[in-house]
Amino acid sequence: MPDFLWGVATAAYQIEGAWDEDGRGLSIWDTFCHTPGKIHNGETGDVACDHYHRWPDDLRLLSGLGVDAYRFSISWPRVLPDGTGRVNAAGLDFYDRLVDGLLAANIQPWVTLYHWDLPQCLQDNGGWANRATVPAFVAFAEVMAKRLGDRVRGWITHNEPFIAAIFGNLTGEHAPGIKDLKTALQVAHHLLLSHGDAVMALRAALPKPAPIGIALALQHVDAASDSSADQAAAQRFDGLANRWYLDPLFRAAYPPDLLPLVGPLAPDMEADDLRRIAVPLDFLGVNYYTRLVIRHDDAEPYLKASPVKPADAEMSLMWEIYPAGLGQLLERLHREYRPREVFITENGLPLADVPDGKGRIDDAPRIDYLTRHIAEVERVRGQGVPVNGFFAWSFLDNFEWALGYAMRFGLVHVDFASQRRTPKASAAWFRQRTRPR
Repeated sequence: MPDFLWGVATAAYQIEGAWDEDGRGLSIWDTFCHTPGKIHNGETGDVACDHYHRWPDDLRLLSGLGVDAYRFSISWPRVLPDGTGRVNAAGLDFYDRLVDGLLAANIQPWVTLYHWDLPQCLQDNGGWANRATVPAFVAFAEVMAKRLGDRVRGWITHNEPFIAAIFGNLTGEHAPGIKDLKTALQVAHHLLLSHGDAVMALRAALPKPAPIGIALALQHVDAASDSSADQAAAQRFDGLANRWYLDPLFRAAYPPDLLPLVGPLAPDMEADDLRRIAVPLDFLGVNYYTRLVIRHDDAEPYLKASPVKPADAEMSLMWEIYPAGLGQLLERLHREYRPREVFITENGLPLADVPDGKGRIDDAPRIDYLTRHIAEVERVRGQGVPVNGFFAWSFLDNFEWALGYAMRFGLVHVDFASQRRTPKASAAWFRQRTRPR
């Protein structure tokens, strides 16, 4: 595809390791992982892929993929160990070296400022439920803009505020492990508010203009049947998972059909919050993995809606494989919200990748998954939907949050005991996509 950005993505806590080195402060994920019973097999991100020490070798692997861009996140507690105030020079120096190394390899650095690793000291004061975390995040964004803004080619404020809010503060499956809807909705609001304020701060602080956006976890939502009950349930679920974030960003309002349902649990806000959230975006990042099929469910306490597995579903280890949903989602975004530009900021398949007797990893299902999803991107681009880039998740096998190391998404296999890297069949395939002969 001409004029199209090909990349791969990672996140700091999932690959860096070095959790207590060179002045890095604690994050909520350090605390959560070190709490017994929270993570599969008691695993942690303490070492992960040891990228903090092995980044030069990892850059050579990146170059071998032929990518145009690399999306990575900044560890907030590595740069600001106390959440605010004192800057850790060693942390900034690490990202300086990484960015310079990427540019030397002719790879564009794309930075995500927040990929869920909130400094624990801020969580101790209420975390994202506390409005004071909003200006703390903005100050963090300004620090990074002033240090890296002359070289970073794209900025993403937040990764998947829906997951951070709901999994971290309603279901409790992710850090900080809270289970309260009021808290979750307040967290979501402050994440969105901090996004809007950070966009304005970045535009003021960057020494030269660069595109700024946000990466949302979005799903295509279908009803389980044609019944009015299931149709209404699907609409409600779509409201919480998709429109609760899209509507404030693009329409300066929360979904009007959802507000009566949450009632007094709706987030507390000030008069100009929605205006600040809806600052115009340069692009929308879309993280897509699957669709959701929803039925009415009286047992579900909030939305009266639950996901179901379709009888004919093609399943991965975690989700239904449904490439058509990506195309349908992109068409809907273009039709209803009109983002100026769209990038697929995550898309990938979890597998239990195991090297064969010769050390090779033939991950043909991942190649098939990515091929079919990229085909949907090509299809909607042909219809005028402005999708101009694709970042595969993930560059490396990594720490997959509550699942520990049980799921592998990487184009490059990591033996976590030895830290040996082995490009999979999908890595060679991806290079052919990015650099066709």
